[in-house]
Amino acid sequence: MVQRKRGSRVLERADRRAASLQSISPTLDLSSGLTLAAYQDAIQDIRSQLVAYNAALSAIDKARDDINQAERSLRDLSEHMLMGVAVKYGKSSQEYLMAGGVRKGDPRRKSSRTSGVIGAIAPQKVSTNGHSPISTSV
Repeated sequence: MVQRKRGSRVLERADRRAASLQSISPTLDLSSGLTLAAYQDAIQDIRSQLVAYNAALSAIDKARDDINQAERSLRDLSEHMLMGVAVKYGKSSQEYLMAGGVRKGDPRRKSSRTSGVIGAIAPQKVSTNGHSPISTSV
């Protein structure tokens, strides 16, 4: 599964606002450090961070693909190794069993199933007759 690249609505909104502010004045200064240049620098900083983040996601995607390919190759090699033991020693041999194979003549183990229902005990009828309970068996 490919990692989804990230965008930023905040960045898009800030780009539009910067364009609007630039239409007021290209050198807008609202005092207290609120300048159009500082605003554009902050926008560019976020843009650079997003580019780096998305590049890192791409690197992760590539690493995952490399691992998946290596696992497929290893699975194939494992199968070939087991088949090599089967060819050399036979599928009924102890060596084949030691390599992780199942002997041709061995019956497969069946999983033991236990009933999930435990036998219920029938309740006894109790007659109270207005006084203390009297047990009667059914």
